[in-house]
Amino acid sequence: MSAAVMDLPRLQGIAERHGSLANFIWFRTGGPAEWLVKPQDVADLAGFLRALDPDVPVLPVGVGSNLIVRDGGVPGVVVRLPKSFSQLSVEPGNRVRAGGGAMGITVASKARDAGIAGLEFLRGIPGTTGGAVRMNAGAYGRETADILVEARLVLRDGRIETWQRERFGYTYRHSAVPDGAIVVEALFEGAPDDSAAIGAEMDRIAAEREASQPLRSRTGGSTFKNPSGTRAWKLIDAAGCRGLRIGDAQVSEKHCNFLLNLGKAIAADIEALGEEIRRRVREDSGVELEWEIQRVGQVQGVRERG
Repeated sequence: MSAAVMDLPRLQGIAERHGSLANFIWFRTGGPAEWLVKPQDVADLAGFLRALDPDVPVLPVGVGSNLIVRDGGVPGVVVRLPKSFSQLSVEPGNRVRAGGGAMGITVASKARDAGIAGLEFLRGIPGTTGGAVRMNAGAYGRETADILVEARLVLRDGRIETWQRERFGYTYRHSAVPDGAIVVEALFEGAPDDSAAIGAEMDRIAAEREASQPLRSRTGGSTFKNPSGTRAWKLIDAAGCRGLRIGDAQVSEKHCNFLLNLGKAIAADIEALGEEIRRRVREDSGVELEWEIQRVGQVQGVRERG
């Protein structure tokens, strides 16, 4: 992190120097943002980015459910959309418009109440609309690419653009959204159905997640992408990694594609554990696991664990 204080452009929202990310990301560990910015609205965000030095890196962060923030912190600007970006509305044609900060569960619930099916899987994605659009988040046989009509982005240079689904170039857990761009709104489309049936499917998803995933732990969601033709957790289990620990970082006994912070893990422990899993799986099966969790920020020198 830079020792000099960066001059920020005018902002109507909030800018916090050395803003804590560990306060809200799911692992509850890692260093701060050089600047944590929460814009007031889309115009505020666009004006801020337009005036910001183009050499300053910008990282959008939702609720940090699929994120490892390294212990040295994140240089530049981290943008977190506040509640003003969480608005929802139902539109003709079985469509739901959602702000980039809206949680998946609230989008799915809005669709249920309107009798719109096909968005139920968002109940099982513990992140924001913006994150889901960016990474083509998916679960239970569906993914964001299946329901997206279009999305509005604020690019790193402050331009506001609306992209149709085809422009995102979606592949498995990946899109063409450029670095520094922030998804501020998305339009989803489903199909008409009975609200009770939609609610029952959402309840099924919730129960399945509760039974199979360590939801009440300090975790980061699915750690590795599923390789073609198999599941990452099966390869991890076969390589003898279930319950494996480095410091206070542990492979979940409940679902071994989840890593846990047992209380005092630093980010370096969690990332090292992930790399050890990758090494063991490579030796056991020859498969090279790819990280699904995003790892951001700077590595810090090893410190004493307290």
